[in-house]
Amino acid sequence: MDEQAFLAAYDPRDYPAVAVTVDVVALTIRDGVLQVLLVERGEAPFAGRLALPGGFVGDETLDDAALRELAEETGLQPGTGALSRVHLEQLKTYGDPGRDPRMRVVSVAYLAFAPSLPDPRPGGDAAGAVWTPAATAADLAFDHGRILAEGLERARAKLEYSPLATAFVGPEFTIAELRAVYAAVWGEDLHAGNFHRKVLSVPGFVESTGTTTARGGERGGPRAKLYRAGDARVLHPPLLRPTTEDTIR
Repeated sequence: MDEQAFLAAYDPRDYPAVAVTVDVVALTIRDGVLQVLLVERGEAPFAGRLALPGGFVGDETLDDAALRELAEETGLQPGTGALSRVHLEQLKTYGDPGRDPRMRVVSVAYLAFAPSLPDPRPGGDAAGAVWTPAATAADLAFDHGRILAEGLERARAKLEYSPLATAFVGPEFTIAELRAVYAAVWGEDLHAGNFHRKVLSVPGFVESTGTTTARGGERGGPRAKLYRAGDARVLHPPLLRPTTEDTIR
């Protein structure tokens, strides 16, 4: 049988039905706290429970589906405004039997990072949407608690070896603002002087803009130097978490 005849006779109903969804771990920093975007489910299953934004994949790529879901919950249009600065990457695929009580559903989870995302608005079948401190998010629908936990660990690890932290700040930033990102994502206090020295010792991590902030610090100190993201894709040497450094020692 040639391929054309095979496809003409092929009946997908001969095989178990499987649906594909995307779920998005969207992270931003608001008021100095790492926050995750959650939606309140408006329909069964798990009606009224909080969950990660997500939905079934239509006639689109997986990346486009993830951006669409994020846009629906933030009110932003893909490719424009703040959403154009979103760092999006695949996290992992989740497909355990029984993870969705409706049918066999395989979900491709994504991580999304961006600075200063706006207040969310519920889209699709969600009854509500809210930014929630990532450290206190609990009792999520489906297996979203596991997805969130693994997404947070991915984010914390990537800050050690990649310049991902610059996705949480504006195009120009101070070293103190960058340190605040690391402190929020890692959940650890960082020594200002040591952090400053380590950042500037990593080739290509940041580069000076040659300008400073418009005014000094709150205590009347000198104006801070402004930096932008450099061209490094990998941080070498890495910026290890204090707990990681203690383990290595």
